[in-house]
Amino acid sequence: MTIPAPDSAPANGLDDVHSATRAVTRLSVGVAVVLIALKAFALGASGSVSILASLADSSLDLVASLGVFFAVRWAAAPPDEDHRHGHGKGEALAALVQAGLVFASAVFIGWEAVQRIFDPRPITAGYWGVLVVLISIAVTGWLVWMQGRAIKASGSMAVEADRAHYAADLAANVVVLIGVISGAWLSAPGLDAAAGLVVAVWLFWGALGMLKTAADHLVDKALPEREQIAMTTAVLSDPRISGVHQLRTRMAGPVVMIQMHVDLDPDLTLEAAHDIVVEAENRLLAGWPRADILIHPDPRGRTRPHGGVFAETADEAVAPGPKTKKGPWT
Repeated sequence: MTIPAPDSAPANGLDDVHSATRAVTRLSVGVAVVLIALKAFALGASGSVSILASLADSSLDLVASLGVFFAVRWAAAPPDEDHRHGHGKGEALAALVQAGLVFASAVFIGWEAVQRIFDPRPITAGYWGVLVVLISIAVTGWLVWMQGRAIKASGSMAVEADRAHYAADLAANVVVLIGVISGAWLSAPGLDAAAGLVVAVWLFWGALGMLKTAADHLVDKALPEREQIAMTTAVLSDPRISGVHQLRTRMAGPVVMIQMHVDLDPDLTLEAAHDIVVEAENRLLAGWPRADILIHPDPRGRTRPHGGVFAETADEAVAPGPKTKKGPWT
């Protein structure tokens, strides 16, 4: 039987989340275009390798920002017949692509910097280079601040990866500034090349962080243990629930997926058990308003193993008393 897809996204604040991410991704693309134009002019005027490094990075920023621009819009699409859990992992895919682009940028910049260390070239028009870098620092800093606001409102991983990239750019631009000044006025073009190498290492390190975050998301890494404990505490605050087990958590974009089994009095009516479960869901939603929750009630002391591949063992299914182990929650 075909299950109809919902007509729209749930009214749980996700509309505001998606609005914030769409707005900031438009801004990110615009800033990348401006920075490319400025740095291309500065490179033509100065020939600085550190500005070349920064220009290459800004060019990849544009590609990455375009990827995020489209990814957050796809991720915002409501669940459909083929994607019953929504499209939130599109953000993780965008972050993964970003990490790959940053790795490529770091390799290119590092190679060019090493060549210039052994074959230094003079830097001209240093004033233009310094002016462009200062403007780039101001514009990038403003974008990072705006992205920080959007992340607080949305929790978007794609925007967070984009922000990490631009934050690295912000620090890299400071290094570039040092390189241009040293090459133009201190007669030390080797320092300019060294500055480019520092940028490459910085970008490589930032890409590792982005890669780990995206990979954790795509392989369904559980939420931190402190959050799992908080979830269990919220559910067990109702004395009618005597145990929680099989707790599973993961992220799908800004949505937290929560599944668990709870132990209830086996003599409860179906309606009474349902009411208890709904109240538990509402307590969880108070702490995680952008959550999708599935709670399965088990008759305390009478449960048989069930649930498929990752089901609890026979001993765990019939063990009396509350089950609130941390970790895999099996």
